[in-house]
Amino acid sequence: MSTTVITTAFDGSIADYLERQRALGRAYVAEEHILHTLRDFICSSDKRDVDLASFERWCASHASLTGNVRRNRQRVVRNWCLYRQRTEPLCFVPDPNRFPKPNPHIAPVIIAPVAVSRMLTAARSVKPTPDSALRPDVLRLATVLLYTSGLRRGELLRLQLGDVNAQDGVLRVRESKFHKSRWVPLSTEAGAELREYIIRRQQQWGVTATTQPLLCHGTRRCQGYTGTGLSTGLKELIEAANVRGWDGRRPRVHDFRHSFAVQCLLRWYREGADVQSNLPKLAMYMGHVSIASTAYYLRWIPELAQAASDRFEASYGCLLSGEVT
Repeated sequence: MSTTVITTAFDGSIADYLERQRALGRAYVAEEHILHTLRDFICSSDKRDVDLASFERWCASHASLTGNVRRNRQRVVRNWCLYRQRTEPLCFVPDPNRFPKPNPHIAPVIIAPVAVSRMLTAARSVKPTPDSALRPDVLRLATVLLYTSGLRRGELLRLQLGDVNAQDGVLRVRESKFHKSRWVPLSTEAGAELREYIIRRQQQWGVTATTQPLLCHGTRRCQGYTGTGLSTGLKELIEAANVRGWDGRRPRVHDFRHSFAVQCLLRWYREGADVQSNLPKLAMYMGHVSIASTAYYLRWIPELAQAASDRFEASYGCLLSGEVT
């Protein structure tokens, strides 16, 4: 049976656009999915090119999504259209004034160490499943690594055995955001957690290839966790440990990364370290191209304000109180 491949007037343009963006160091996986979704939608309506009417019907098919998500998808299409317009001046380009208005991003919930301790305790009560005998161990290690090393969820899921130096407590994060790779040394406690997990993993599946995922589930063979599967388990721990922000909200998985950055800053203030000179080190550790990206994660919390105030008072309090003339 032969399969008919439907082509559009912009297939080559999408391929060229993705190739160009990736040559600049961008992964563009989500963007590729969005553009291919648009292409499939156009083909399903017996069109061969995108115009205002077909674009608005495609946008209407996303009505159940949030305004920010819909705006981002439409922005991706517009950026591609602007690229296409360079060689095809008459092609359709969406009007950004018709996009949904941006909504403020939800502020992260900064997780305190005591809350993480409750999550680790709750992990001991997690029941293994027929498909995941090491589920309690996986969720415990995931909590430790996310909170103490600031890994992105995708970076954690992509870790393979060959990326792990359990003896020295070092992780290799390969070609993450902007194709940046980095080494992530772990704390003494996190390294011990990692070694204990590796032992249990070997007892469950024996010696496996270096390309096998670090976090595993499965019965006969090791299979990697999906983002949804890991997030679901972590949310169960968050619920069991009753972790909430000051406004009663539950933290999201990405809030572990925010919490890591804030806790680093808080620790530096309390230890009397030079915060400004340490920020580039934090940016490198978190895989950022500059401290401007890291600043997004540095939220001002009451404990941080108090620590900064205490340092200022220790250095200059005498001037404000009039003790020194």
